[in-house]
Amino acid sequence: MTEAWRIRPAGAADVPRLRDWAVAMALETEHKRLDPATVEAGIRAVLDEPRRGAYFIAERGGEPAGTLMLTYEWSDWRNGDWWWIQSVYVAPASRRQGCYAALYRHVHEAAKATPRVCGLRLYVEHNNAGAQRTYESLGMVDAGYRMYEAAIPRD
Repeated sequence: MTEAWRIRPAGAADVPRLRDWAVAMALETEHKRLDPATVEAGIRAVLDEPRRGAYFIAERGGEPAGTLMLTYEWSDWRNGDWWWIQSVYVAPASRRQGCYAALYRHVHEAAKATPRVCGLRLYVEHNNAGAQRTYESLGMVDAGYRMYEAAIPRD
């Protein structure tokens, strides 16, 4: 029998691993090279100010295997918060073993137990069919929106 997944909040000791996973995820899914120092500072900013979000880590046998980050968006239409799932990464050796599903179930249950949370959202690259199938298998649906952005360059 396979040992169950354990989900825990990330802490300061996890920052190097979270940084490396974020850099790997961006390269793998979007072919983007991120600056590790900037990513690390961004992760620390979340851990230092929980109003920004939270990171969770999935472990099995005491070994970290995957992560996701939650951020929060207020909805005046619903008088509640959407929890956005971001920075999803599962180490290659742990893929297709239920790691992400365990992370998702954890935050889904937490959302249901938290008053004023109206739902979970995430965004996914148009051509990431594998991730889309995973999200759909967990009951998520295409929300029908396109995302636009206007980056503000900072030197």
